Amino acid sequence: MAYDPQPTASHFIDGAYVEDTSGTPIDVIFPATGEVIARVHAATPAIVEQAVAAARKAQVGWARLTGSERGRILRRAADIMRERNHDLSVLETLDTGKPLQETSVADATSGADAFEYFGAIAAGLTGSHIPLTGGDFAYTVRQPLGVCAGIGAWNYPTQIACWKGAPALACGNAMVFKPSETTPLCALKVAEILIEAGAPAGLYNVVQGLGEVGAQLATHDDIAKVSLTGSAPTGKKVYAAAAATMKHVTMELGGKSPLVVFADADIDNAVSGAILANFYSSGQICSNGTRVFVERAIRPAFVARLQERLQSVVLGDPREMETNFGPMVSERQCAIVESYIDKGVAEGATLFCGGKRLDGPGLFVPPTVFTDVTDDMTIAREEIFGPVMAVLDFDSEEEVISRANATPFGLAGGVFTQDITRAHRVIDQIDAGTCYINCYNIAPVEAPFGGVKASGVGRENSAEALNHYSQVKTVYVGMNPVEAPY
Repeated sequence: MAYDPQPTASHFIDGAYVEDTSGTPIDVIFPATGEVIARVHAATPAIVEQAVAAARKAQVGWARLTGSERGRILRRAADIMRERNHDLSVLETLDTGKPLQETSVADATSGADAFEYFGAIAAGLTGSHIPLTGGDFAYTVRQPLGVCAGIGAWNYPTQIACWKGAPALACGNAMVFKPSETTPLCALKVAEILIEAGAPAGLYNVVQGLGEVGAQLATHDDIAKVSLTGSAPTGKKVYAAAAATMKHVTMELGGKSPLVVFADADIDNAVSGAILANFYSSGQICSNGTRVFVERAIRPAFVARLQERLQSVVLGDPREMETNFGPMVSERQCAIVESYIDKGVAEGATLFCGGKRLDGPGLFVPPTVFTDVTDDMTIAREEIFGPVMAVLDFDSEEEVISRANATPFGLAGGVFTQDITRAHRVIDQIDAGTCYINCYNIAPVEAPFGGVKASGVGRENSAEALNHYSQVKTVYVGMNPVEAPY
């Protein structure tokens, strides 16, 4: 039986559910029907203080455990998540509106991967020995930061709760996690599972709320690090707030990423890549390659094949396994996407397909493709975060590299070509932190994920993430008499 979407209480603090109805009520709406399926309450300042205090207390003992002991608990949590994948996937679908076909393979499973991966490498968090002149030496020790705050986005609530929690806990930190107010349910189950796996009470706490709760965490004196997944404007505000107390930060922000298709590319593979880069999760993915640059000679063939492939879209109730395209997450996001479609038409782009919100219940905007897009159009410059693809023509390699990089963002980029030399040459010149050759939007836990420029700082996943959840202490050991000038 799937989880009841109405949680036991709004917050999870010190190993138990906690309710405080004096906080602002937050309705959880199932995007496919508009039905209110649950209600939580935003954390009051007192609730946030309670969560931070619980985390501080738990972190001290957790940091004293060996990496192997911590890792054992994280791996147990991974096993529990995999055993309950169906129920967790159903909850994610209710929370976000994403099709169950998708959440079954991309959400709780990737969260479990994170706990398993970081649980496995926790024992390897060792320092180094540095031999020096005359028998002196230095050594380094990798230490936890303390209490970390995680602030999540609404598109991948289970995954983000684990992507931030797993490396933080592996390094010996505790966490206070604030999910998006739009999708507040799934992180509570992650916290529950960690307790069941043997984590101490208070190690991973969940508090609900809007921007003011995130701001309280970002400025709290007892928080050592803030990790945010969100938009670039929000990231700048949180980054600035964290800087006031010199907190460590990881900012995984938005993008307007380029996907370059050369004339020699396998058309079906390139179209598959463009579909994954624009329409998976109804286009609500930060790394999406929404500027699809297609070499002019094959543009007609590319868009014709794209149109054929889009006939296979099954748009409907995301709880049905045959559905492969779901609704937008919220009325607000739906309206934002509609406004960008209107701008695309007004500025002279050709609406190739889609473009009109469907009548009836639910927040459904079908896959939308614009052709004849130019670099100066709004739909080619601003992040839309919806199922809107902009197809741009290009004629030369040098030209497309320059145009691809003409953006303040730098999260992702991709290239499709059968010329392997060109593939590496072009990717080497794309200003982005996460790049793809002949594929797109694959994010295994073993590989670093993150952006450059306005798309953020720091990296999630892989051993690289450990550097962002720990700090190095250097100890110099003198083995000789100490000399001084007087």
